[in-house]
Amino acid sequence: MRAALAYPDFRRFAFGRFVATLVWQMLGVAVGWQVYATTRNPLDLGLVGLAQFLPFFVLVLPGGQLADRTDRRIVMLIAYVIDAACIAVLIGFSLSGSRDVMWVFVAMALLGAARALWMPAGQAMVVNLVPSSVFPSAVALNSMLFEVAVIVGPALGGFIYALGESRQSPVGALLVYVVALALMAIVIALFVAIRPRPMTRVSTSASWRELTEGLRFVFRRRTVLGAISLDLFAVLFGGATALLPMFAADILKVGPQGLGILRTAPGVGAALVAIWLARRPISRYVGLWMFGGVAVFGLATVVFGLSTSFWLSVAALVCLGAGDMVSVFVRHLLVQLETPDEIRGRVSAVSAMFIGASNELGEFESGLTASWWGPVRAVTYGGLACLVVVATYLKLFPELRRLDRFPQPP
Repeated sequence: MRAALAYPDFRRFAFGRFVATLVWQMLGVAVGWQVYATTRNPLDLGLVGLAQFLPFFVLVLPGGQLADRTDRRIVMLIAYVIDAACIAVLIGFSLSGSRDVMWVFVAMALLGAARALWMPAGQAMVVNLVPSSVFPSAVALNSMLFEVAVIVGPALGGFIYALGESRQSPVGALLVYVVALALMAIVIALFVAIRPRPMTRVSTSASWRELTEGLRFVFRRRTVLGAISLDLFAVLFGGATALLPMFAADILKVGPQGLGILRTAPGVGAALVAIWLARRPISRYVGLWMFGGVAVFGLATVVFGLSTSFWLSVAALVCLGAGDMVSVFVRHLLVQLETPDEIRGRVSAVSAMFIGASNELGEFESGLTASWWGPVRAVTYGGLACLVVVATYLKLFPELRRLDRFPQPP
């Protein structure tokens, strides 16, 4: 990890992404609690995810193409400015006193559009900031900082929300959004300070074939296809994040601060694993490690869905995050090391499209099934479906199951 930190622009990038992740986690707590407190409808929690997914799905492939044709630092800056606009809409909604959560969905659509830009550009940018020999350490450090932000962000958001609600005129969500906007200004300043980096440019004119080159590459490399699609289906069925406000309010009865702890718990498990991976990166039995991580994710989801104890639920979410971190680490290194730099942005966009589908579309699936069956059965059945996905992929992708070592970078 220290080797990666020796490069100033990487330090700016890593700290900027850390602060940005803090912001997104704080928003997750505030938006989820505010929407559920306003409507008491689990489907609206799912629609928060759907509102992010639709613009993301439409824009992520063009976002990857842009990352291969433009300075990736500029793409990231544009995305973070859109994030700031999203927060401004949330501030306006909170100040208006309106109960029409459509404005929240508009803000989440802006967040999804920004993510379609920063996700492929950010994934493709790291390899340009450090030498290839330092790249695994840089990935591990980024993952660790991400998980630290996932730990601190929800707890900080829940604390600020509860602090605002304790006043005579409750302003919990508004207070979170104002702090988030100030932090996003810091992120933008950090990325402005990063120097432009040389990169392998695309020499041909923009075309549909160029736009879809990332998709064709992924479908030609079965190990890459198996890794990113396994994540898609596992999280699509196994994700319980969208329903955490419902569990905190109605089942565990722990309020916004408890919601912050619940959202923090996966990050605790993931951060512990990230620290371990930074010191002892996975070097053998890569495929089996990935399948094992996803299986732990599914089992932990089942335990969380059945739990009525707050601390057992927290422990299950810690295990969930630990399993997910192993899968994320393997997938990210596999995708980046298999991909030539001139198409890395577009391949990262395809990976981001699969991940976005699993996260945001998974949130919609969770909200929809919770409105049908209730939150307990929705989460429990989702965890069981995740385990079925693992068993199916062990047979469908034997080359991924047998993968022993990471490939050498092209």
